[in-house]
Amino acid sequence: MEYKIYKIFIAAASAAVLFAGCAGRGGRNATVPQSRPFPLVQVPGVVAAEQDAAVEYAAEHYWDAFISSKGEYVCDSTLVHGVKKADVEEAFANWLGLLSNLDINLAKKNVSVLYSKADACESADTASNVFETMTGLVEKYLYDPNSPLRNEDLYGVYAQELSLCQRLEQLEREKYAREAALCSLNGIGTPAADFEFSDKRGVTRKLYDIKADYTLLFFSNPGCKACKEIIETLTNVLAVSGLISTGKLAVVNVYIDEDLSAWYEYMPIYPEDWYNGFDPNGVIRADTLYNVRAIPSLYLLDKDKIVLAKDAPQENVFAFLERLGK
Repeated sequence: MEYKIYKIFIAAASAAVLFAGCAGRGGRNATVPQSRPFPLVQVPGVVAAEQDAAVEYAAEHYWDAFISSKGEYVCDSTLVHGVKKADVEEAFANWLGLLSNLDINLAKKNVSVLYSKADACESADTASNVFETMTGLVEKYLYDPNSPLRNEDLYGVYAQELSLCQRLEQLEREKYAREAALCSLNGIGTPAADFEFSDKRGVTRKLYDIKADYTLLFFSNPGCKACKEIIETLTNVLAVSGLISTGKLAVVNVYIDEDLSAWYEYMPIYPEDWYNGFDPNGVIRADTLYNVRAIPSLYLLDKDKIVLAKDAPQENVFAFLERLGK
């Protein structure tokens, strides 16, 4: 699956510009279908003068001109409300870039608003494909474990809304309810779930026993190519040993599967100044303390074990640690 990362663009203007939207192809007063470029959000000049306010405004109103009750635009296999699907995907990725600059609760609110707009569009005209397009993009970019923009906290908001959508079949609603529940685990800004892990000498510790300004929680597997690349970057490029020696950082590298012989064989690969362990009770997966959907999985925690980043793309973690080392 291809993930596209686009440059964020915010158009500034002296006043908000109103764009005609689309009620799909099935409206009563259908006219000649139209196509159009994606309508860029226009930020009022008085708001644009302050960067944070401009980003908040752009994120909140990003979809207003695209999803509207006015106008007749083509909705087919290549166009969504008259806009090429590739352009809608580009707009969606840019919108996620805006959300990444917001407080997590404000970002969640914006995801909920997007769902409401898409749902209203579908209710007004079932011929519209906005709802299915937005749902597909949300799943692709926010929940697929390989997406560089994945964010379970944001996906969980949308999944919770889908779990209540009466247009969906019961089994679909149940699926989204399960996903929403899993996404609620260890949310950003909440305390990370504590657990025990044992090291190669049989010493058992708890996550909350680890004392450092920041903790990098690293779920890894022996033989995992991506895991080895992360280990090499942390040790050779970012030189996290310096951060560890000063108490700024602790790395807790945990194996949560069952083949301990493979884990012991891989021990020479793991740095000695890391906390390298395995889950002796098998509870992390079985009790779903963490929603580890793919390996590797990285979490950043503060000194009180509050989650700062959850199943974070490695590039984001590397950037944070690079700043921490300066």
